[in-house]
Amino acid sequence: MTTAREAVRVADSCTFIVFGALGDLAMRKLAPALHNLADARLLNERFTLVGVGRDALSLEQYRRKLEDDLRRFSPKFIPAARRALLAQRAAYVAGEFDDERTFERLKDTLARVDDTRSANRLFYLATPPALFAPIVERLGAAGLSDESNGWRRIIIEKPFGDDLDSARALNRRLQRVLAERQIYRIDHYLGKDTVQNILALRFANGIFEPVWNRKYIDHVQITVGEAVGVERRPAYYETAGALRDVVQNHAFQLLALTAMEPPSLFDGEGVRDERLKVLHAIHPYAVELDHNVVRAQYAAGEIDGRAVPGYRTEPGVAADSQTETYVAMKVLVENWRWADVPFYVRTGKRLHERVTEIAIHFRRAPLALFGQQPADYSRRNLLVIRIQPREGISIRFEARVPGPTTRLGSVHMDFSYADHFGQPSNTGYETLLYDCMIGDATLFHRADMVEASWQIVDPILEAWRRSGRDHLAQYRAGSWGPAEADALLNRDGRAWHQPRV
Repeated sequence: MTTAREAVRVADSCTFIVFGALGDLAMRKLAPALHNLADARLLNERFTLVGVGRDALSLEQYRRKLEDDLRRFSPKFIPAARRALLAQRAAYVAGEFDDERTFERLKDTLARVDDTRSANRLFYLATPPALFAPIVERLGAAGLSDESNGWRRIIIEKPFGDDLDSARALNRRLQRVLAERQIYRIDHYLGKDTVQNILALRFANGIFEPVWNRKYIDHVQITVGEAVGVERRPAYYETAGALRDVVQNHAFQLLALTAMEPPSLFDGEGVRDERLKVLHAIHPYAVELDHNVVRAQYAAGEIDGRAVPGYRTEPGVAADSQTETYVAMKVLVENWRWADVPFYVRTGKRLHERVTEIAIHFRRAPLALFGQQPADYSRRNLLVIRIQPREGISIRFEARVPGPTTRLGSVHMDFSYADHFGQPSNTGYETLLYDCMIGDATLFHRADMVEASWQIVDPILEAWRRSGRDHLAQYRAGSWGPAEADALLNRDGRAWHQPRV
C-alpha cells in the first residue's frame, strides 16, 4: 500500500551519528526504525550510520552487533541479507563522551564519510540527560555543529530538565552552540500514528471540528495508564515520579493536540505555535491545589491473576518513599473555545490495564423526548481516541431498541487501525527520524513549549515539597487508582470513563 509519505519525498542524504550506540535505545528502537525506513524506500541511498560508544569495538564487531540487534529486536523478521545492508553502511568510533579525543576521532571519521556519502549530519544523543549539554558543547568546540557545509541537527530525548530552572539552563546551554531550528526534542508518544491522527480527525473531517468546542463538549478525559511497575528504572523513577515522567510531557502534549486551534499553515512552526497557546492558557495551580490534583502511590495488589508488590517494597525504592506513581488532575484551558470545559488527566503505574486514550464527552441532548428516566437521560455521546493498545476510534450514541415499546440503548461504533490498514511493524520512531531528516519539526518539542509545561508543573511540585507526607493517597495495584481520584470527578457530577480494552 502506498502511503502519503512515500508519495512526498525520500529523506535527505545524511550521516546519522548515535551517541550511546551500544545502549538499549539504539539496539531496540533506532536500528530497527532505520531498517524500516530503508525497507519503505524512505531512507536516502547515501545514508551512513556512525555509532559512538564507550566499548572498544572494531568496525566488524560493531557491524555484527548491528545485524544481531536487528535480528533480536525488529518487530518483523528481517532476512540476513537485508540486515547486512544497513550494517555495511555503518562506521564506529570508540571513546568516552567527555573526552575531547573522542570528538577528534569522530571528526576524522566524518571527514572520510563526507567524501563518499553526505555532508549533512544528524546527531542522536541516546545518552543520560546529564550528558546532553556537555556533548553539544564538545561538538561545537570541535567544529561539528557548523552548517557551512550541509545542515546539522541534534535529537535529544526526554526528560528536558527536571523543573523549570533546569529546563531553562539546559536550553541556554544548547542555544549557545545551536540555533533553535537545529534542536529536535523528541517524544516517542508523538511518533505514534494514533497521536498524529488527532489532527487528521479534527482538521480533515467536516463533521468534527464544528462541534469541537464548549457549546457541544461537556468535558474531556485523558488516561495514560500502565500495568507495569518501575521495572528496571527505580533510581530514575524515585527522582522523577508520575508528574514529571508522564504528565509534564506526554499527557500535556495529548491535551494540547486535542485543544489547539487550527493552524494557519500546517508546518512545524504553525502547529507548535498553536500547541504552545494551549499550554499558556492552562489555569495556574497556585490556589486550590488539593481540590484539583490527586497524587497517590500503589500498594500491593494483583494484576492478571499475579500478586505484585507495593511501590515501597520494589527493589531499589526507599521504604519511606514519597514518590507519586499516580496523578489525577483537573485542568482548565482558559480561552474562548474551552472556557468552563474541564480536562481531566490521569496517569499511573500498576493500573488495571495498559491503555492510553482520549475520551471526549459531549453535552446531553437539551430535551428528553423519548421518555427516558433521569439516569438514562444523563448518558452522553462519547468519542474515544485509543492511542494504545488496539489503536482506533470509537463513538457511543443512543439508538432505539427494536420492539413495541420505545426504549433507547447505547451503541458503540468502532474503528480499528489494525483491521482497516493492517498492523504496522514499526517501533514508533520511524516517523520522527524521517521528519528530522527532512527538517519537519511539527512533532518535536520547542524550547518555549518545554518551559511552558514546567511553568504549570513547578507550583504543584513545590506544594508537594511543602506538604511532605500529607495528601499522598494509596491505591491497590490492579485497580484504576485511588478513591480520591474518583472524588475529583464526583464533585463535578461526573465519573471516570473505564476503557474498553
